[in-house]
Amino acid sequence: MHPAHPTDDRRDLLTRLGITTPIIQAPMAGVSTPALAAAVSEAGGLGSLGLGAMDADAARKAIRETRALTARPFQVNLFCHAAAQANPAREQAWLDYLAPHFAEHGAVPPAGLREIYRSFLADDAMLAMLLEEKPAVVSFHFGLPPQPTIDALHAAGIVLLASATSLDEARQIEAAGIDAVVAQGIEAGGHRGIFQPAGEDEGLGTLALTRLLVRKTALPVIAAGGIMDGAGIAAVLALGAQAAQLGTAFVACPESAADAAYRTALTVPRPRHTTLTRAISGRAARGFANRLTALGAAAEAPAVPDYPIAYDAGKALHAAAKAQGSAEYAAQWAGQAAPLARALPAGALVVQLHTELHDTIASLGDLAARVG
Repeated sequence: MHPAHPTDDRRDLLTRLGITTPIIQAPMAGVSTPALAAAVSEAGGLGSLGLGAMDADAARKAIRETRALTARPFQVNLFCHAAAQANPAREQAWLDYLAPHFAEHGAVPPAGLREIYRSFLADDAMLAMLLEEKPAVVSFHFGLPPQPTIDALHAAGIVLLASATSLDEARQIEAAGIDAVVAQGIEAGGHRGIFQPAGEDEGLGTLALTRLLVRKTALPVIAAGGIMDGAGIAAVLALGAQAAQLGTAFVACPESAADAAYRTALTVPRPRHTTLTRAISGRAARGFANRLTALGAAAEAPAVPDYPIAYDAGKALHAAAKAQGSAEYAAQWAGQAAPLARALPAGALVVQLHTELHDTIASLGDLAARVG
């Protein structure tokens, strides 16, 4: 059974999240900051921190820095990927393939690659920290933690969210007792949240996935992917989503950690197209096309190492190129609607999105009156 009264359920979800507008800033690891999360929350939305690339001590510091800036709720996000399978031969073949590009920028590839991020599935210190700090909202990407972890976080009074790219994943999320599902469409920037990266990916768009999850599960749905303005938010609310999560829309905000080249890529009059690639990190992720994504798509490309082992190579190559003034190997994650990005302060952007949402709803009312 899906919710009988979506309007009431929407109000209930916003109340549970502690927000006054159905706008959530996506928890972008490496880009989100305490200042960004706090500004969004202060404006009535749900600010977020991406903790996937941090250890427990760094995550605690980020949470406390955010709390020093706002008393309002915010979300923290963890990666729940399976441990990488090291394959020295495959990793060396990838490094050999990239070697000419290191050389072009006066560098040599690293001698070996390592698993640079620890999954939440194997991070007891992170769980202990969350149970001590008790952030209002915790979300999961790439899968789910074990049921005892979910139960412990719930017992601490934390609202839990999880990303799904398919109906099957959403049903797993529902069965685990998670409070709401983030419907991540193929349009979304950053890493696909698919549970099994080697499995089949239907590539469902945000609108189709949102409607499927609204109709086929009892979970409150948060839509994500390709949403950049109030009209986009209105569209997913009309399909039954109870909030919208926007990532790329907030990257150009001055409070984000995006570097100058990333900001320029978003705000030039004619941005590059986006593409899904495994070449940067080892998992499918959407970002601006560049020389590294082209290397991954080339017919002669060897197999990419597992996530996040491949990221170790990608970051090293980017660092070498950046030292020479090039951003051609950067992870500039962006969704398909990136050309709609606006370089506004985060709080002002939330206010603008809220105004656009209400203007769109009003115009739809006028349209309904004309249609009869």
